[in-house]
Amino acid sequence: MNDELKWYAVYTKPRWEKKVHRVLEARGIQSYCPLNKVRKQWSDRIKVVEEPLFKSYVFVHVPSEEQTKVRMVEGVLNYVYWNGKPAVVREEEIVNIKRFLNEFQEVTLESMDILPNTKVVIRTGVMMDKEATVKRVMNNRVELVIESLGYKLVATMKKSNVQPLPH
Repeated sequence: MNDELKWYAVYTKPRWEKKVHRVLEARGIQSYCPLNKVRKQWSDRIKVVEEPLFKSYVFVHVPSEEQTKVRMVEGVLNYVYWNGKPAVVREEEIVNIKRFLNEFQEVTLESMDILPNTKVVIRTGVMMDKEATVKRVMNNRVELVIESLGYKLVATMKKSNVQPLPH
């Protein structure tokens, strides 16, 4: 039996992040709902409130055998999947999120755009781990140029299947 604890991300119903976090903690399941301090303006006052940083996400720290226990919590829709399995979030990423939120207020999330001429690495399929260059972006799909053997292979795939390479 593998009882090694790992961090996983779970999808929640919209606006249920804090509630799911409280229920998980009450059931003895370690969870983390990153909260961002945001200044809200009402007609008569300004107030600082805590809002979930990641909308519809909560992180849980459980052994793989207890994944079903998490799914049974009201408000949890499912795990975030990667390659057909619940995606494992590295411990250092959770630590970095906590540090960042302790140091800064009013943090915003921005998705990384995939633009033409961006160098990417393919994350799934037979070309997994191969580098390519984005030729065109069409809604949620990208057209890639994969250079190998002196030829250009052009493949069209979902944006979610590629990851920008660090500069």
